[in-house]
Amino acid sequence: MDRLTHHGRTTAYRHRGGTGDGPGLLCIHGSGGSHAAWRAQFRLADATPVTALDLSGHGESDDVDSEAGYEALAAYVDDVVAVAREVDARVLVGNSLGGAVALTVALDRDLDLAGLVLTGTGARLAVLSDLLDWLDDDFDRAVEFLHAPDRLFHDPDERLVEESTAAMYDAGQAVTRRDFRTCHGFDVRDRLDEVTVPSVAVVGEYDQLTPPWYHQYLADELPSCTTAEIDDAAHLAMLERPEAFNDTVRGFLDDL
Repeated sequence: MDRLTHHGRTTAYRHRGGTGDGPGLLCIHGSGGSHAAWRAQFRLADATPVTALDLSGHGESDDVDSEAGYEALAAYVDDVVAVAREVDARVLVGNSLGGAVALTVALDRDLDLAGLVLTGTGARLAVLSDLLDWLDDDFDRAVEFLHAPDRLFHDPDERLVEESTAAMYDAGQAVTRRDFRTCHGFDVRDRLDEVTVPSVAVVGEYDQLTPPWYHQYLADELPSCTTAEIDDAAHLAMLERPEAFNDTVRGFLDDL
């Protein structure tokens, strides 16, 4: 892992330069996750350099003292901007909370972007009230709920569920709760016309957490956005169907 110090904390990230000379991908994980969610996307390094980071408080990155909501979102945005500038990445790939971070970078920060890949995410990310309660009082139940069929995964093998569950426990209850509550407060529906970079909204066919219509809404409201559906996948399509997901990203890069 490489490390970068900014805003008084250290952010960890993994970078693969590869042989590609494309615009550079920076992959941003979702709530309670880490850079490991993007391990299959490093295969795209033959087309463009690929980087995946651990947001503050996740994986090997230092935590940040911030409240759930825009304060935490702004800290995560700082992480992304710092790493993007360090590795010269111009395409942000964001899943769920990571998609909210990517959209916020595009809206509020002076970063020269070439495109956005928005997957398992939306312009608004309201969270089920029961899940918010479980994140407060019964973390085990929250993790079990998220790993039920057609939420994080459609029909995963046991290894994927074990690895995803371990990552969530590694992030811990406080950070994961902060992530989901930050998602719950996220809403940029009235600002999508300001995001002018080319985008693609990628959704797993069976995603119940951020269903296909979330992504169609992005395609309808963003000035330059298409959609792509990944068969036999749910919220973490990049892990569950990596080849199909990577093919979609390659097509997007070709269009750029």
